[in-house]
Amino acid sequence: MKKFFLVSALLLGTLAASAQYMPGKPRKKYTFPKKDEESPYVLNVTKNTDEDAEVEACVTRVDYRPYSVLLTEINELKRMNNWADTTYQRRFQQLPAGGQLTVTMYRRGAQNADPAYLSLVAKTKDGKEVLNLQELPGGQGRFWNRDLYMSKRAVPFTKTDAPQDIFLTINDAKTKQNFEYIIKAE
Repeated sequence: MKKFFLVSALLLGTLAASAQYMPGKPRKKYTFPKKDEESPYVLNVTKNTDEDAEVEACVTRVDYRPYSVLLTEINELKRMNNWADTTYQRRFQQLPAGGQLTVTMYRRGAQNADPAYLSLVAKTKDGKEVLNLQELPGGQGRFWNRDLYMSKRAVPFTKTDAPQDIFLTINDAKTKQNFEYIIKAE
């Protein structure tokens, strides 16, 4: 009887510890898109930042900063740091016209946190493709906490004619899942 309890406890412990995400299983979606806590311009469509995703070690976050916010930021940096005009001009010319999209991924294992597994497709409501990246620049993730590794990539976003909602889909080739977002582009 002791052996039975020991074996069943061992099996249940192993099963609970291996709560990894099964590749190809579709992500759950919110009934209504949820506003992201860190980025006021991003709405999460798929449930990918909750506790379940952290247990599965598969979290992807998106941050969007429009051109106006980036411009305000470098103007403040110029004022605080007393930049020379050449430094300011160099930074000003590097600003993307449509803003900046930052994709952050958290995965278990440094080799799994390679942004080269991610592809991005952004479309308007009409279905017009605004941005299509087959893969992000590769590289291994760096240790973040416990057993998670983090990779972060900044992508220049394309300029839109008028403020509108852009539907962004990030496909992870390694886990075979899609992460969906709505971006309030300016």
